[in-house]
Amino acid sequence: MKQIPNILTLANLFCGALAVIFILQSPGFVANYNGQDYLVTPPPAMYLASLLMGIAAVIDFLDGFAARLLKAQSPLGRELDSLADVVTFGVAPGMILYQLLRSAYMSQPDAMEVSMVNVSIALLLPCFAAYRLAKFNIDDRQKEHFIGMPTPAVGLLVASFPLILLYNPYHLADWLQKTWVLYTLLAVLCYLMVCRIPFFSLKFKSLSWKGNQLRFALLLLSLAGIALLHWAAVPFIFICYVALSLGKHFFAPE
Repeated sequence: MKQIPNILTLANLFCGALAVIFILQSPGFVANYNGQDYLVTPPPAMYLASLLMGIAAVIDFLDGFAARLLKAQSPLGRELDSLADVVTFGVAPGMILYQLLRSAYMSQPDAMEVSMVNVSIALLLPCFAAYRLAKFNIDDRQKEHFIGMPTPAVGLLVASFPLILLYNPYHLADWLQKTWVLYTLLAVLCYLMVCRIPFFSLKFKSLSWKGNQLRFALLLLSLAGIALLHWAAVPFIFICYVALSLGKHFFAPE
């Protein structure tokens, strides 16, 4: 029974690794450039990876819940959880951004002249995620809140991008095919993970309003966003989480 949380954590890692495979596997197609045919590979059916990352997020919640329920919390479980999160919410989102940048450049006239450096910069996301998780593991202050954006939140935001491309709610897909938008998102997400801004924890310790105002506010906004915005709700919820955390930090500091 004590190993159930660790088994769940490994299931999270399995989903993350499988998501990476789906992201990197893609069918080829022929594009014509200056009268010459070239075989290029677009982003694959990455929405399958998005679904796997969503499943992994649920498992990531359940392993912590199981550890507390079974009183099986341990240093091993803590380290294992971070290692799994690096893959699922660091490497996999980095691969999604890599493929999106690759696709965005392929639509430009000079696509065949684009340097590998232009797209490999997406790998900064897993680097910052790993740094953020390592800091979390040695920082005893992050019990009631997070210092810096939690890595799973960043991972889930990026995981929504393939689904937004697939369903194109409110024409958001058009923005995700612009290189400057992708670079801006990359820079902002990397900064949020390592900044010193406190973000409130999403864990309810009770169902009372007192002490849970921000959590209830985010829950209500999330339900409204899902009902009205569909897949565009994920970026909306992320922005609400940032805004509520910043509001508490600047206007109602502890």
